[in-house]
Amino acid sequence: MKFSVIIPAKNEAGNIGRLVEELLTIKELGNKPEILVIDDGSEDNTKQTAEEAGATVVRHPYSRGNGAAIKTGIRQAKGEYLVMMDADGQHLPSEIPKLIEELDENIDMVIGARRSESQSTIWRNFANIFYNRLATFLVEKPILDLTSGFRIVDRKKALGLVSLLPNYFSYPTTLCMSFFKLGYGVKFRYVDVKKNNGKSHVRPIKDGLRFLTIIFKIIGLYSPLRIFLPTSFLFFVLGISRYIYTYSIDGTFTNMSAMLLSSSVLILLLGMISEQISALAYSRI
Repeated sequence: MKFSVIIPAKNEAGNIGRLVEELLTIKELGNKPEILVIDDGSEDNTKQTAEEAGATVVRHPYSRGNGAAIKTGIRQAKGEYLVMMDADGQHLPSEIPKLIEELDENIDMVIGARRSESQSTIWRNFANIFYNRLATFLVEKPILDLTSGFRIVDRKKALGLVSLLPNYFSYPTTLCMSFFKLGYGVKFRYVDVKKNNGKSHVRPIKDGLRFLTIIFKIIGLYSPLRIFLPTSFLFFVLGISRYIYTYSIDGTFTNMSAMLLSSSVLILLLGMISEQISALAYSRI
């Protein structure tokens, strides 16, 4: 197996050199592995520091986003398998052998799953638990960490999905759900990560919108009808129940009953349209 390590980095001059040097000592990556640092418009010496440590650096002239940096790395890498990890020191190079151990001919992606106690805030822990349970319901397989950016993936299969990956956050979610959608082999392995003990602030509006965006992306990427169909049925039952109740009391069909039943039909139609859009997106791969 030939490995390439992809590290998106922005203003990480203080961490990137040490990270690259440590990666070069991991025997399981082979002799002189390809270390690709994607400098996403850094304003410090990230590029120079990474190159001095032994990495190949591809620089974006301006910040395009973490997902865009990953896409650049996927296109540029030469290895059979891609190791993706963050530049901030959260992901430990010493944990890479654990992921490599899980690779075989039937496994196309191994994801390093974080334990709940390693989350930096209660909000992030709650959000990740929700994402994992929603994804588990959709794919009917246990999802241990949907949003982890620490993973090893088959390059050819990842390259075929580049057009679906977003330029900013949630690329790990997109990549994971897409692999399940296409029937590729996915495995999780618990790994140790370095917890960020710095002060963290919850931003209700920004974090809330991000939370909702990822939820809709999870649903849309895999099987929209798995969510829309039971929701439509729930509204239908509520509408019929409301109608039976009001008709038995005063013999009327109320506006509330009409609204619930209409919502049931609209939700079902929206789910069917979403299912077709999802199928069309993957039919091009």
